[in-house]
Amino acid sequence: MRRVTFSRNFTLSLSRTCRCYCKYCAFATHRAHLYAPEEVERLLEEAARRGAKELLVLTGEKPEVNPEVARRLAEHGHSSFVEYVAWACERALERGVLPHTNLGVLDPGELARLREVTASQGLMLESVSERLMDTVHAGSPTKHPARRLATIRAAGELRIPFTSGVLVGIGETVEERIASLEALAAVHQDHGHIQEVILQNFVPHPRYYGAEPADIADAAQRDGSGAEAAEESFPAWASEVTLDDMRLLVRECRRLMPDVGVQIPPNLSDWWLALVEEGATDLGGLSANGDHISPEHPFPSPHRMRKRLAPRGYALTERLCVYPQYMDSDWLEQGVLDVAKTRYWSFIPRRGSGRRSERTVRTDLVAGAIARGRDGEHLTEEELTALFAETRPEAIEDLREAADELRAELAGDLVTFVVNRNVNVSNVCIVGCAFCGFGQGRRSPDAYEHSRGEFTRRIEEAVAFGATEICMQSGIHPDWGLADYERWLGLAKEVAPDLHLHAYSAMEVDHMCSVSGLSPRAVFDRLREAGLDSTPGTAAEVLHDGVRERISPNKLPVARWVEIIEASHAAGLRSTSTVMFGHVEEPWELAEHMRVVRALQERTGGITEFVPLSFVPYHTMLGRTHGIEEISGEENLKHTAVFRLALGRTIPNLQASWVKMGLEAATEALRWGVNDLGGTLMEESISRMAGSQHGVRLEPEDLIAAAHAAGRPAAERTTLYELRERHELAATAA
Repeated sequence: MRRVTFSRNFTLSLSRTCRCYCKYCAFATHRAHLYAPEEVERLLEEAARRGAKELLVLTGEKPEVNPEVARRLAEHGHSSFVEYVAWACERALERGVLPHTNLGVLDPGELARLREVTASQGLMLESVSERLMDTVHAGSPTKHPARRLATIRAAGELRIPFTSGVLVGIGETVEERIASLEALAAVHQDHGHIQEVILQNFVPHPRYYGAEPADIADAAQRDGSGAEAAEESFPAWASEVTLDDMRLLVRECRRLMPDVGVQIPPNLSDWWLALVEEGATDLGGLSANGDHISPEHPFPSPHRMRKRLAPRGYALTERLCVYPQYMDSDWLEQGVLDVAKTRYWSFIPRRGSGRRSERTVRTDLVAGAIARGRDGEHLTEEELTALFAETRPEAIEDLREAADELRAELAGDLVTFVVNRNVNVSNVCIVGCAFCGFGQGRRSPDAYEHSRGEFTRRIEEAVAFGATEICMQSGIHPDWGLADYERWLGLAKEVAPDLHLHAYSAMEVDHMCSVSGLSPRAVFDRLREAGLDSTPGTAAEVLHDGVRERISPNKLPVARWVEIIEASHAAGLRSTSTVMFGHVEEPWELAEHMRVVRALQERTGGITEFVPLSFVPYHTMLGRTHGIEEISGEENLKHTAVFRLALGRTIPNLQASWVKMGLEAATEALRWGVNDLGGTLMEESISRMAGSQHGVRLEPEDLIAAAHAAGRPAAERTTLYELRERHELAATAA
């Protein structure tokens, strides 16, 4: 799975007056053009209303060279155009919209002034070819490559997250295109500030003779029309650009600047998808009010692009105008960073310590917490918060050792697994969790519901495979009553009476209570009579109502989840317990989850295992709109160790989910407090539909080999941890 990003922005063409005379530009004018403050305020209100996260400020270059523009600026109380832009950016920040400015060649003082109020800035290099100064750039002295590179270099010295790029097809040669990328790579190597490079192909368009490109762009974007009107003849100075030319540039960009995003404007050609497959990573700012440079070319909708990308294994995800690696005080002024933290904190990389500043993380507690956790003692919320937020390598190694020692004490060296099959009877769901890629509306073309025959076939396949367990969960189907859930259990037992039925999340049980009017205990009594053997402790996500409200406001609250799992235990049905982490939760919210789980286990003793599930963001609403990247392997393992210490001696079995983290990482997790590798699954739909790339089925031999690779013996177990067959390390080695 590979992410392809875009920014949800709104364009403000503050002034089109320009001192340059570029032959290909239909945006610039040499008349006086300047939006008045009241018009700027109106447009910013519209940007906020349309949900834009970025304000793209496009302007002509040095518009105050026009005396009338200079007069209007003074009338509005601004000494220069840059000061007026800064004022507009401040107004955008007040509305929670992050500014990105593209004003042309600027001196270091102007760049520094804009740095105070912008999240990022940009300037297209276009080309290093000086020949073009006599053709398309005649009369445009600031298009000289030396002057543009000086601005780009000055931005690096000022530590400004920066966007640049090349304009392809304006008369340059293939060699000059690559030389332009090499020039950008050299500047980036010195300063590390170029976050993305735009590979923009020239398209001809008409002059607008007094018309407002912003109005044309907005109209085209609203109704999707206008592209046909752009079929202009190519001027004599233009050079042909082919798909192969663009593919070469993508490859060269990846070679020269492997850490830099490669952006392809998706509205200027039909080849954007092919270039994504070549290695392009970004589709630019999909402006809500259109492309003001090429106004007759509307942007395709994110939905349409997502539908084309998904079958090829790409996930389209929103980003901010500033890339994640620059979201800290080294690169952003505090006022800008405060807006990002307040409005878009989930886009900020977690870096272990949390993205919001709601409380202080006390690192001084870590050493004592590790020692007390190793001894199985209760850890306070502050201690657990500090452990989840820990970033120091030496402290994380201490965490690992303590978790591994506690695992050895409670579970020994044996690595267990269960041979099972997942059966998700239907993905029709009415809840609408933002973190889920599985649930579908009833009318969705991707919705399904197994027939009796299909369900029976899957149970028979599980028996033939040697499964001892069926794990059965579905969406919250609006038409199902308690009798339907009983019917699936009865049918499974009819086909395979000896299979252990591990079924129905707390959310499903809550739905059964709602439609039947029965209490959770009464529902479990009915389900047990129908064939239920144990309950999955899913639908837990993070047991903190604030997190649950953010990721799924329709999900049952913490107290109800606890009530249902307690009822399961009271009915004599053991359960597992889970956590879904690595999304928008913070360390202190995970600390609360572990407090709730441990307290529940201390009351009932009914939890057989704890299963950490790292969030898979790719095909989920939460991942698409919150900029969430999959948690790193290192962070995943650290969290695993903390989970073990947080549970103390209350739950002896800690499982690694290979379908979430991959078998290699799950094998490594055996050194971080894990003693169980879960199940063979045979058919894993929920993670797969969220974009997991680690498969849907393993053979028992795969799990045995993983345990042996970690130097540990393996054993097949039942759902309730009775051992069925051991696989000693020495026997395999022999």
